[in-house]
Amino acid sequence: MRLLPLLPACCAGALVTLAVLVSGCDEKLADLAGPSPNLQPTFASIQQEIFEKTDTSGRAACTQCHSTTGGRTPSSGLNLNRDTAYAGLVGVLSRGKAGAVRVIAGDPDQSYLVQKLEGKSGIVGERMPRTGGPYLTPGQITIIKRWIETGAKND
Repeated sequence: MRLLPLLPACCAGALVTLAVLVSGCDEKLADLAGPSPNLQPTFASIQQEIFEKTDTSGRAACTQCHSTTGGRTPSSGLNLNRDTAYAGLVGVLSRGKAGAVRVIAGDPDQSYLVQKLEGKSGIVGERMPRTGGPYLTPGQITIIKRWIETGAKND
């Protein structure tokens, strides 16, 4: 059944435009995700695809250093295990750099997490992961930044 002829011309045009935009956004996001093809700008996705998984480029899961698995103390006191990660990131001061906040909702550029992932000058210690790479791709970081820009919700 064809629905477009039943809609007023203005609505049909808007519907077509919306469909093109949505499909374009999905394709672009998938292209950005690179070695984490299922990565979305949500906390649940970042938790699963970045914190907990080794990606197809060989980048190690963040929880290899940032967890309490095996009774160890997580690196920099940042535990990225599923049940504690969000509470340890958003609005929380970094232990490594005085005054730096790990994730500032709405402000990815000032979020210390992003600075550490990008290896910005002024970070304390090394770019993450400390293994020397492979690092997150610019696309993966862009998706994390989008999550922060949209409010860093626990979604």
